[in-house]
Formats: sequence, structure tokens, C-alpha cells
Amino acid sequence: MPGGAMRASAYLGDLGGLADGRLLILLDLRGTGDSAVPADESTYRVDHQVGDVEALRARLCLERMDLLAHSAGGNLAQLYAAAHPERLRRTVLVTPTAWAVDLPVAAEDRLEGARLRAGGEPYDTAIAAYERILADTAHGEGTGSWFAARVERFLAEGA
Repeated sequence: MPGGAMRASAYLGDLGGLADGRLLILLDLRGTGDSAVPADESTYRVDHQVGDVEALRARLCLERMDLLAHSAGGNLAQLYAAAHPERLRRTVLVTPTAWAVDLPVAAEDRLEGARLRAGGEPYDTAIAAYERILADTAHGEGTGSWFAARVERFLAEGA
């Protein structure tokens, strides 16, 4: 399942060669990629999308399946696993978000994870930028005001 959120699955490609030894079914969630945009926007709800995954599994006549999800797709995968555990052999979550299971990740934890990649670009630049964001936030300039201040500075510089 693609991340995004609401990103078409094409970016997953062959998942780094995984298609060489396995049949990959890349699901485009409602309103993304080759999936139709629903007339009723309320059907974007995650419970409907869990149903879509189950309907696809049934349509493909798969008794059980392996499910790989990336980023925000991890939330949907976790909810599918909770609703249909008997339908899964394996679940792989790649850099998942975990809001669906109420597992918050603090900004400092994200920074610590980013620092694991320090020592090269673009990571060093991104880490420095994220450190500035956290410093601004710590000084009472929440993310929204930080962003607004940067936009104002950008416009003032005439860029």
C-alpha cells in the first residue's frame, strides 16, 4: 500500500526488485492513480478503504496474503490487520506512521532518527533545517508562526 497520504502506487515501482520473485499487486487507493474519484467524498474514510483492501483480496481469490505498506499506508495496513488478521501471512511496514494505533512520535524522536543519516547530503541540510524548526518551536514560535515568518522573509527578500 502506498503512502502519501493518498499517493498513487506507481512510485513504488517493483519495490527494489521484489517483483522478480513475487507477484505484486499495487493498490491505488480511492481517488488516486488509476482509481476513480468517488462521487461521495465521505467514502475516503479509512473504514471504507479497509473494506477496499478486503474486497481486492477476495476478488483475487487469495485465502491469505502478504501486505506491505509504506509511510501513511502503514495506518491503513494496521487497521486492515486488526480487522482481518486471519487474512494475513505477513505484514511489512516500511517507515510507517502509527496514528491508527495511537502511537505518537515526538519531534525529538524524528530528529534523532534523522541524525542517524548524518554525514552527507541532503541529510545534513535537512537535519539543520529541522533543528532550526524545533528551536523556533521551543521559543514559542509554533510551527505555524515559524512557517508564516519564513514566508514573510521569503517575500521580503523579493525571491
